[in-house]
Order: sequence, then C-alpha cells, then structure tokens
Amino acid sequence: MSKNLPEPNNSEEVDLGQLFKLIGNAFERFFKFFGRIFYSLFLAFVWLVFFFKKHVIIIVVAAVLGLVVGFVKEKFSNPIYQSSVIVKQNYNTGKNLYNLISYYNELIDARDKSTVAEALGVTMDVANELVSIEIEPIITENQMVKNYDYYKRGLDSVLGSIFSYESYVENTDPTEFVEQQIKIKAKHNFNTTLIFNNIVNNINQTEYFKRENEKDLLELNNRELALKQALIKSDSLQKMYKRVLEMSKEDTKGSQTSITIEGSDQIDKTKEFELYKSEIEIRRELVEIERNKQDRSQILEIITSSQERGVVSKDIEIFGITVGLTQFFMLLFVSITILVLMGLQFLKYLERFKEEI
Repeated sequence: MSKNLPEPNNSEEVDLGQLFKLIGNAFERFFKFFGRIFYSLFLAFVWLVFFFKKHVIIIVVAAVLGLVVGFVKEKFSNPIYQSSVIVKQNYNTGKNLYNLISYYNELIDARDKSTVAEALGVTMDVANELVSIEIEPIITENQMVKNYDYYKRGLDSVLGSIFSYESYVENTDPTEFVEQQIKIKAKHNFNTTLIFNNIVNNINQTEYFKRENEKDLLELNNRELALKQALIKSDSLQKMYKRVLEMSKEDTKGSQTSITIEGSDQIDKTKEFELYKSEIEIRRELVEIERNKQDRSQILEIITSSQERGVVSKDIEIFGITVGLTQFFMLLFVSITILVLMGLQFLKYLERFKEEI
C-alpha cells in the first residue's frame, strides 16, 4: 500500500530558493553600484585635497595678484555712474519695453551716437558717454511664492502636483511683472531724467496701447455714467418710499378702525435697509471706477523719483551674485590658475599612454 503514496513535490521549494537568490543578487549589485559611486567620489575628493595641497602656494599667489590688480583697477580706472527708476506697467507692455531697451543697447554697442541721441532725445556728447541701459523685474521671493500659490490654484490636481515651484520660476516671463527697474550706466555723471522720461514716453505713444487705453477709459466712463443714473433713481425711490410710509401712517392714525398686520413694520424696515445697502454698493463701485481711471490714465509710469545724478558703480554680477571689482579679479585669477594647473595635470596623466600609442 505504501507504494501507492504520491512522491513529495519539491518544485515550489526550488522556485522560492531561486527567487530569493535573484533578490539577493539584485541587492548585491545595487549596493555595489552605489559603493563604486561613493568610492569614486571619495577618490575625487582625496585627489582635490592633494592637488590643492601641492599647489597651495601658486593659488595663494594668484589670489593676491588678483586682489592687487582689482584694487589698482578700482582706484585708478574711470568710474561708471549708475542711476535707476522703477516703472509700473498698467498694461502688458513688458515685451515692447524689453525690446526697446535691447534696441537702445545695440545702438550703444555699435557706437552709433547720432541714432542714440535721436532715439533718446539727448545730445551727441551725452550719447557718447552711455555704457548700457538695463532692465530687470522687481519682485521678492515672498511675492514669487504667492504668485506660484495663486497660479497653482488654477491648475487641476494632477498637473498641480507635478508642477514644482522651480519649474514655475524657470518658466516665468520676467517681462510680465508689473514693476520693472530701469538702470542707466554712463562714463560721466549727468542728469538722466530726460532719458528715463523719453523711454516711458516712447511706450506711451505706441498706437496699440493708446487705442487700448482709450477703449478702457471709455468703458469706465460709461459704467460711471450708468451707476450715477442708477444712484439718482435710487435716491428718488428712497424719497418716494419714505413718503408712502409717512402717508400710510397718517391714514392709519386718522381712521376710526385699523387693522394691524403683524410683522409689517419689520418688512418696511428691511426694504428700507436693502435700498440703503444698494446705494452703498453703487457708491463703492463708483470709487473703484475712479481708482481704475486713475490707474489707467497712463500706460507706463514712473513710480519712483528719478535720480538726477548717478552713483559710482563698480560691482560686477556673476551668476546672479554681485561682487566688487577687487573680489572679481581675485576669483578670476584663482579660477584661471586652477584651470591651467588641472590642464597640466591632465596632460601629465596622458603622457603615461604615450608609449602605448
């Protein structure tokens, strides 16, 4: 009878054993891969330490030489004077404004003094002293975060979850910000108010924006007229309503028999309050319209007092960081020295393979 018993099946045990073996091999390859990465990074760090230790004297000499050159250039070179204003865009003039500034800079770089003088409305001598005209948006990190939060609310949940703040900042158009700062750099110190005003007037005289401004003001004026007429009718209605109430009270007092409807006084007060509230809303909207009319009175306007005289500016911007002229030359000399030393070290390393070629 024992011969008829089924033989034990070990296929499941074999499959599980192979599965665990595959998982173990995968983890082993995974840790070895990251181990090689960290080992390579450690070797690179050690190489850099010994590289700087070997050439520390040369690097220090280069830094000192850069400081000396930067100090001498800062003290004895001709200063660059900078003046700036902040402008507010009441219309979407950003791209036109940036293109206009770029056009002016192209003329300045080409040393086309006559065209620069004609475009900016200045003399030839002033046009010859201009170095550059720059523009950049005025916005803080806190404002950018608020803009991102407001923009994200308008997206669906799926797209909002994958659209990061970094992506928003990267894809934001700097021309769209309402406030922009315009800077003028020149070789000599002179009154730049005329140049700023001419830049703003150039945008304000654009036919497209002038038509948009006229249409907006016409719409606001029509709304204001309609609300004022509604306000007059509301005043007349309130006066008439009060007269009706007074007449009804007089009739009630003069009659021998009167019927009082419970809650009628409360209903009269409610209707009177609704009329009063409606009048307040109309007056509030009239105030908003007047404010909009004032905001729309100019297409592009200067919101800060123009600096009649510029200030000396010798700072240089590197990757969004502003450094002084002395620090700039120190970093420049040190960077060039390190690159040259690394290049020589690389060539020395290639010499090992010269005999094999």
